[in-house]
Amino acid sequence: MNGWTRRGFVAGLGLLALAPRMASAQQRPAMRPRGFDPEALIAAAGLGGAVAYAVVDPVSGQVLAQRQADQPMAPASTLKAVTALYALDRLGEGHRFATRVIRAGNMLILAGGGDPVLDTDALDELAAATVADEKAAGRPAPTAFAVWGGALPRIGRLDPAQDEHLPYNPSISGMILNFNRVHLDWRQGEQGYRLSLQARGRKLSPRAYTAAIAAVDRGLPLFTYEAGKLESWTIARRSLGKSGSRWLPVRRPELYAGDVFQTLCRARGLALPNPEVIEILPEGAETARHDSPPLRQIVQGMLEYSTNLTAEAIGLAASRADDPAASAAAMAEWLRGQGIGGDFAFHDHSGLSPLNRVDARMLAALMAGPGQRRNLRGLMKPIPLRDARGKRKDSDIAIEAKTGTLNFVSNLAGYAQRPGRRELAFAILTGDEPRRAASEGQELPEGVTGWTKRSKALQQALIEGWLGEFAAQPPVASAQGATL
Repeated sequence: MNGWTRRGFVAGLGLLALAPRMASAQQRPAMRPRGFDPEALIAAAGLGGAVAYAVVDPVSGQVLAQRQADQPMAPASTLKAVTALYALDRLGEGHRFATRVIRAGNMLILAGGGDPVLDTDALDELAAATVADEKAAGRPAPTAFAVWGGALPRIGRLDPAQDEHLPYNPSISGMILNFNRVHLDWRQGEQGYRLSLQARGRKLSPRAYTAAIAAVDRGLPLFTYEAGKLESWTIARRSLGKSGSRWLPVRRPELYAGDVFQTLCRARGLALPNPEVIEILPEGAETARHDSPPLRQIVQGMLEYSTNLTAEAIGLAASRADDPAASAAAMAEWLRGQGIGGDFAFHDHSGLSPLNRVDARMLAALMAGPGQRRNLRGLMKPIPLRDARGKRKDSDIAIEAKTGTLNFVSNLAGYAQRPGRRELAFAILTGDEPRRAASEGQELPEGVTGWTKRSKALQQALIEGWLGEFAAQPPVASAQGATL
């Protein structure tokens, strides 16, 4: 994922508001503590490919450390930090996505509003409100039932190069349910395997009638998919143990949501016809509504669980573009408008595309500038420190950051601090592009687990070294009189 170019210092950092402070602050070179040798750590990790980083003091704007900081590299899911700030800025932190039920004559319409976190339990609440309204109004049962997903553009797969069955690569439309995934469960019995597909929520798990699956005798591929009257899956029988489960992506999200809604309404005594998909939303009266949590809460969940669908949905909602390419380009233009320069290119909002590029300087500038103003650190996941055996270890170091992982790509961008000491904004990018390209779309290719483990250990060692090197230094005054 590396196509190397270089940019000038100030343009690369891109913190226009901090540029005057950076110039003066950089005149104070830091003394490196004994025992901290970044190049030795990088060599010992044996990752191959490229290792780049940038460390910035968010208050003074001082660039504390950098290595190959303007090399474009694959961001993976660290791109979601850009998407988070973009959506919060364009939509507002309190924005909510509405899923509505509309009556248009004899037709009942389930209208998706692009809510990325709608689940079966929330849909059940909407079904209860719908049935209650229908009964209270004394209307005859609808003769038609439709689902509209036009609030967002329809995307067949986030990344066509990824394997068909990967649950983090679903289809998207304005009608989203359970992250557009269906839950596969299997149990071995005397008569063979029993397989079921369910629209699993937190409490409810109704059957998904729009999808089917069968176990077949073969080696590879593990799964096959065919779209006919149903979304038809097969799974290699020899891959099944006595029991198990996993998620599969949904490719017809409107019919999936409509099917589940029909089941939930039927359980309350309202029989709806089979759902149909409509492209144009007719005028009608809203009879029931479910509002999502506020966007800031949705963003926090996206950063914690790194949900690709959520990133794409909120990015598309923020741009209001007609397709993913135009939406990603709009986000890049917004970022430049924030005073962030660098050699970056966006092709989606989640980081799944192998064509995305960022550089470490840009990501560190994002953390120190827009991220600091929006308290992005408060939304990020705590990253625990671990010992050589991988067990969590006691430490006074606090790291809140976004990880980014693809095959032979492992990144970390965020904030690190010791109690009462200087805060650091940082970005670390590691990637072996030839190995990534050769294993694209594969689940756990040979060697990737050990490579990723070594990369994460390197990231931790660098952060510990930086905090030892910079956190104990005297405060640095900014051009505006601020001190650390």
